[in-house]
Amino acid sequence: METHQDRYYLAPPSHWPILGSIALMLLAFGFVMVLNSMGNGKPVMLAGAGVLLVMLFGWFGTVIRESEGGKYNEQVDLSFRWSMSWFIFSEVMFFAAFFGALFYTRTISVPGLGSGETMLQLWPHYTATWPTAGPGLAAKFTPMEAWGIPAINTLLLLTSGLTVTWAHWGLKKNNRTQLVLGLIMTVALGMSFLGLQAYEYHEAYTRLGLTLGAGVYGATFFMLTGFHGFHVTIGTIMLIVILFRSMAGHFKPSHHFAFEAVSWYWHFVDVVWLLLFVVVYWL
Repeated sequence: METHQDRYYLAPPSHWPILGSIALMLLAFGFVMVLNSMGNGKPVMLAGAGVLLVMLFGWFGTVIRESEGGKYNEQVDLSFRWSMSWFIFSEVMFFAAFFGALFYTRTISVPGLGSGETMLQLWPHYTATWPTAGPGLAAKFTPMEAWGIPAINTLLLLTSGLTVTWAHWGLKKNNRTQLVLGLIMTVALGMSFLGLQAYEYHEAYTRLGLTLGAGVYGATFFMLTGFHGFHVTIGTIMLIVILFRSMAGHFKPSHHFAFEAVSWYWHFVDVVWLLLFVVVYWL
């Protein structure tokens, strides 16, 4: 007799993707409104963030109930692994585009603006060295130093990669204490990273003059670090969910793809930060 484990599980229609699209739209509109100094920008962004959290926890909850209900067989597990792999690949391409924009700016655009008779006539006093706001811009700023908060954040993320791996080892050994303790440490390190980055942004705006209006350096700095911080935030939320599931007794040594997926994502965030630290802060 055929059982549900012999069939590929097809999820019923869901409203969560639509809700997620609404959340992202609100975040985007709110961000644009903030950039243009429109009064309702921040509330719109907060509304988008709230809807996004509801969507994440709601969708996670649906998948958790399906998984714990035994609806996923090995074929579904394989599909999840391929899906997560392609998702991370899309994230690699996402950041590759931004790193490519930074590379093009530093090695082609800025040197090009400092050479040639036409450029010298237009901006005779412009020095084509990095970091720069760009020719014709009066913005004055101090570049962010690498060996302060960024170096501490690098240590935090590298350590978090070790703690989540230690937690994974605990899960494989069916050591629930090691699993939970490792996840608690990873979440704490992720939240510490976000707290220090928020302080760094405050210092950049209030003390260093480094804002989104600081020309091409400010734009690329906040574009790369901001999107990475957003990914750390999402990763921390996923780690919290996995922590609560672990405390509730979910996952088995032979069946725990949800944990592995979050671990993959977190290691991806670690690698991106290492590249970002070297390219944006150090060089």
